[in-house]
Parts: sequence; structure tokens; C-alpha cells
Amino acid sequence: MSERPYRVIRRRPSRQIHVGSVPVGGDAPISVQTMTNTITADVAGTVAQVRRMEEAGADIVRVSCPDEDSTRALRQIVAQVQVPIIADIHFHYKRAIEAAEAGAACLRINPGNIGAAERVREVVKAAKDHGCSMRIGVNAGSLDRHLLEKYGEPNPEAMVESALEHARILEDNDFREFKISVKASDVFLAIAAYEGLAEACDYPLHLGVTEAGGTRIGTVKSSVGMGWLLKKGIGDTIRVSLSADPVEEVKVGFDILKALDLRHRGVRIVSCPSCARQGFDVIKVVEILEDRLAHISTPVSLSILGCVVNGPGEARETDIGITGGGTLEKEGAANKVYISGVPDHNIGNAEMIDHVVALVEKKAAEIEAAKAADTMADQIAPQTAAE
Repeated sequence: MSERPYRVIRRRPSRQIHVGSVPVGGDAPISVQTMTNTITADVAGTVAQVRRMEEAGADIVRVSCPDEDSTRALRQIVAQVQVPIIADIHFHYKRAIEAAEAGAACLRINPGNIGAAERVREVVKAAKDHGCSMRIGVNAGSLDRHLLEKYGEPNPEAMVESALEHARILEDNDFREFKISVKASDVFLAIAAYEGLAEACDYPLHLGVTEAGGTRIGTVKSSVGMGWLLKKGIGDTIRVSLSADPVEEVKVGFDILKALDLRHRGVRIVSCPSCARQGFDVIKVVEILEDRLAHISTPVSLSILGCVVNGPGEARETDIGITGGGTLEKEGAANKVYISGVPDHNIGNAEMIDHVVALVEKKAAEIEAAKAADTMADQIAPQTAAE
């Protein structure tokens, strides 16, 4: 039993598939996806954007393949990036086959939109031949006509039925390397649809609140919808849909997972909203530190608290912490620095930012060194046992 049972998330058991080298489902970490918004045929522009996504930590990237120019470009794009690439396909089955041949790791597709059964079989054969998995992507805004006629409107039951119908088509073709999404822009609808689908099958689920909006409102809607589901253990890979730079989608995705202690990447900053008690300009300091520490991918926790009211308690819970030692009127006040939750030394306002950056970088280096030592020990152990 956990010492803090209220923090325990029991993930829904699901089968595991692979998107290239990235496992999805089962006991694999929840992966973070995003999608390019460049013209796919612009190889240089698309590759540049994918590389920025890689730097932000994206595990998987999707590109749209609406025409032959896009699938031709896909081969060059795949060859120049590290992350697995998903080809987004709608309607035309030949684009799916071309994308599989070009090196796509996964096809985002709805089998029912492809047409005749023979076409579906051709796509499945291409996926099998080239090691592609698939995602069945159901959206509330584009449900099949017969389901809208049956249910009268997009609702959770219609979305789950659509997903299972498409899954059955792939299963009938002896193909099970797929995940499913049932996205909606309505948070309530998305939550209910995913909950229903989670009970109805054991396939890995791709979470998303589609067309969530701009950075602020889209982040809020995505956090509410996906946070609810992830807390219940539902979800194996996520994509935050923002009308913004796709790199922001990656950052928000990791922040959602960090908030639920499901996955950690980079520096997690705990900071107060600031008030008249603050010993330094908390808002400005946090803004600067977020930028100065963006290069660190190692999970490190950092608390930036403006005063001693709640500061010491919060600082004890992080790798590195700092609490204000006076008020803004007292320039150069001695702020308390905590290391591994223990009060360690004082620092003045003028030196504080550079000092904190150095401490975080040192902590990250120590963590990476320890990981490397553990890896080496694991590699040596079987050799020693054999001797």
C-alpha cells in the first residue's frame, strides 16, 4: 500500500501496441503526441518543425497526408527525424498504402471511410508488410450518417459504437495493432465517450479533447477532460489540441502528466501566486527560471516561494527550494535555500537566479550520473552471474 493512497492511480489494463519504437498501452509510460501544421510537401519546413517538437520531448508526431505530394515527401521526412511519424489519412486508401511504404510508423485512419472491403484488406496488408500500427480516430463532428440517424445527435453511445464498428473491420482482417480515440470538443461528451469505450474494449486509448481552442482555454479544457480520465486510469497516449504553436501542445501534455505524477520531464516548478509578503518578485523570477531551465529534460523539482508562511512546508517537498526572507522593501534580504527538503544556506536577491540555475543543473547532472551508474550495474550483473 502507498503511504499516500489518495495519490494512487490504477491504470486501466490494456493490450500493448507499438508506434515505431514507442510502446503504447500495457505498462508503457503514457506517451505525448502532437501534429505538424506545415505543408507536408515542404520537407525542409516540416522537418524543422518536427525537430523542435523532438527538443520539447514529443514521443510521436503526426503529419497530414491528403495527397500524393505529401506521401512522397513523407519518406524524406521520416529519414531526417528521430521520432516515429504517424500519417494522417482520410478517405483515400491509396494514400494509406503509400504512407506505409514511405516509412510511417502508424496510420491514423477510419476503416469505414476507406470504402470497399477489398480496399481495407489492401491497407491492412500494407500495414502488416511495413510494420505499421493504426489509430482508429472517431470524432463527434464527423460521425457516420447511420449513427446520427440512429441516435439523433453525437452522443457517447454513438461514438463508442462507431469506434467498435471500425475496430471490428480491422479484427475481421486479422489486424489488432491499433489504438482508438473518441474525441469531442465538448469536454463532457469526450469524457463519457472515453469512459464507455474503456469499459467496452482493452485496446490502448489515445486521449484528446479536439478543437480545444487557443493556448489558454485549450489548455484548461484539455486539462479538465484528460485530467479526469487519466486520474481514473484511462489513457495510454495523449495529444493536446491547441490553436497555437504545436510545441506548446507538447509542453502542456507533459505538464498534465506531471500534475498527476504520471510522468516527469524537465523541471517541475512549484511557485506561489505572490502577495505583499513576498521577499522577491516571484512572478518575474519564475518567468525567468522557466526560460533559463528549459534546456533541462531530467526530472527535477523546484519550489519558488515568496515568504516563510507556506514556503518552508512546500520547499521540504522538492529537490531544491527557496523561500523569501523579507519583503520587497528589504532589497538583498536573505532568502533561505533548501536542498532535498532541508534548510541549507541563504542567498540574496541579486544572486538568486544564477544560483538557483546552477543548483538545478548540478542536481540534474547528479541524477543522470546515478542513472548511468545503475544502467552499467544492470549490464554487469548478468556477466558476473555467468562467470
